[in-house]
Amino acid sequence: MEFLFVHIVNEIINKYQTNNSLYIGEKVTITEHMIQTAMLAEQNNSSESLICACLLHDYGHFIIEDPDQLVDKLIDGKHENIAFNFLKNYFKPEVVEPIKLHVQAKRYLCRNKSYYELLSDPSKISLKLQGGIMTNEQAQKFISSKFYNDSIALRKYDDEGKTPDIKMKKIEDYRDLITSQLID
Repeated sequence: MEFLFVHIVNEIINKYQTNNSLYIGEKVTITEHMIQTAMLAEQNNSSESLICACLLHDYGHFIIEDPDQLVDKLIDGKHENIAFNFLKNYFKPEVVEPIKLHVQAKRYLCRNKSYYELLSDPSKISLKLQGGIMTNEQAQKFISSKFYNDSIALRKYDDEGKTPDIKMKKIEDYRDLITSQLID
């Protein structure tokens, strides 16, 4: 089992090191976006589980063959579910559940017009593909989730983690953190 966990950590780090795809419609790569999101969580003294969730939240984009093509065809690739379904086999629920909910968190937060106005244009486009702004009934179900607060925090860091040309950590800097969040 330990070999499997070492292998998955190496596989994850390799994906970050070898994927140079731009984050859909943004001026940063998918790798830069996720590392920036984790750095923001660190700067705000978040738990290690939330930092790891931030680091891995868009991992589904690494699994989907061409996320840009899906957007061009107006299809939601459901990257959050793809990431969750892959990562849940290796990581604690405190890591994977906020990942699964981070799109729902955006839909929930967009109920506030001022939050919606802060979204980047690509994020507004993806919101439509992801089901749009939540209804009252959907919002009630969402806020009853055990990981509601962490998914909201992840979402806010996600929105900010799109700054080009900033000093960045390397994915290798997160190896110990990633390893510490694996299922016991």
